[in-house]
Order: sequence, then structure tokens, then C-alpha cells
Amino acid sequence: MTWSAAQYSTFENERTRPVRDLVAALPQRAIRTAIDLGCGPGNSTQVLAKRYPEAAVTGLDSSRDMLAAARQRLQGIEFELGEIGTWTAPQGMDVILANASLQWLPDHALLYPHLARQLSEGGSLAIQTPDNLDEPAHRQAREIASRGPWADKIGAIKHPPRHSAAFYYDVLSPHCRQVDVWRTTYYHPLMGGAQAVVEWFKGSALRPYLAALGEQEQADFLQLYLQAMQHDYPAAADGKVLLPFPRLFIVATR
Repeated sequence: MTWSAAQYSTFENERTRPVRDLVAALPQRAIRTAIDLGCGPGNSTQVLAKRYPEAAVTGLDSSRDMLAAARQRLQGIEFELGEIGTWTAPQGMDVILANASLQWLPDHALLYPHLARQLSEGGSLAIQTPDNLDEPAHRQAREIASRGPWADKIGAIKHPPRHSAAFYYDVLSPHCRQVDVWRTTYYHPLMGGAQAVVEWFKGSALRPYLAALGEQEQADFLQLYLQAMQHDYPAAADGKVLLPFPRLFIVATR
């Protein structure tokens, strides 16, 4: 599956607001080293670097397109090509940020403690993941994938499971002296009606489906998806669509 920095950045302000809230919740302390895991086009890295201007900040991503955009945005920061699932810190990190990236990886019961073990003493792991698999945008994608003529190609595609706040507290608390977990639902007013909802998820949740389809199949899939979004996300009085987007936040300090 490939990523498009341009498509992802279409709603950059809305996608960046959660990481601003996450970074603002980090403990106030001197930071020497910080890394942004799944840095994407660098919007989250920029927030991290602004919070800790004296720290050595690094970004890591598996997409060359995303890294090219990040390097263009932040020329004084080091960005690396790599996989979160196999990443280990060369030394204990003061801050590990993972903004809207870990939901793409399986085995959170192993992954989250592994990341906590990469922290320095007193270091913090800051995570934000979409918590929206039960929202219409996801449910409709699964349904269209399973009932269309492409069902043999994409009907079995599933996003890795996401878990409850209690689950994440239990897996992190043996490794961290403090674990804060909270959930926020953002309501994003989007110009462009239901088509804006389609464009939003083309940059994220729909990518596994679209990557497995041919060009005409993609167009047909997106047309059905648009019709579903028109039903599930009607326009508000001012013509915009209000997109509810729940997200789960964690700040765990070692």
C-alpha cells in the first residue's frame, strides 16, 4: 500500500489539531531527544519540534513520498525511512510520538510495551489513534468492499483491531509510572458536502481497498461510497458536512 502526501494533506489543519492537543499534554521537562514515529508529511513533527526547540528531533516513516514532503517542510530535521514495527531506539528517548500511525500495525499488546521500553527514565510515550472503526465511514467501506464485484479482492480486508482505554492502560502500566488515557470526538465542518468526506478517507482508511483495485474499479467503488456518505453525512444548514471523528489519546511516562 502506497501513501500520497498530497492527498493526506488535503485536510492538514483538521488532521494536525489532535497532535497539537496530544503534544500539549506531555509533561513539562527538559527534552534532549524525541522521535515522531509515522511522521507522514511532517505536520506532527513540526508540532513536536516547536514544543521542544532545543531537542534533537527525528522523524521516521515507511513512505518515501511522505518523507519527501516532510524534508521539504522541515529542512533542519533528520527524517529516516523505516518501519515502526521493527524500530528500536539507539538510546533511551525522552519523547516518542506516534500520531495516527499505530492503528495500522497489529499486536498492540506487544508493540506498546516495546515502545515504552525505548524510553529514557522519565521519558514519555505520546500516542493518538483514530477510534472510529464503528463510524459510518468505516462501516460503509467494509460493506461496499464485501458486496461489490470486487469482493474476492477486497472483501476480506480488515484494519488491525483497536482496543479499549482499559486495554491500553493494562499493557502500559507495568512499564510506566503514569498512564493517562482519554478520548475526544472532534466535529470537523467540511466544505464540499459528502465528497469532502470521501476525499478525507481516500487519504487514510480507504487506501487498503483502493490499492487492490484497478482504475475503473476504484471509480466504481468511490461512486458507491459517495452515495453512502451522502446518506450518512447530510449537509448542515450552511451547506457544510459535520464529520464526527473520535480519537483515543495516551501519554505514558516511564
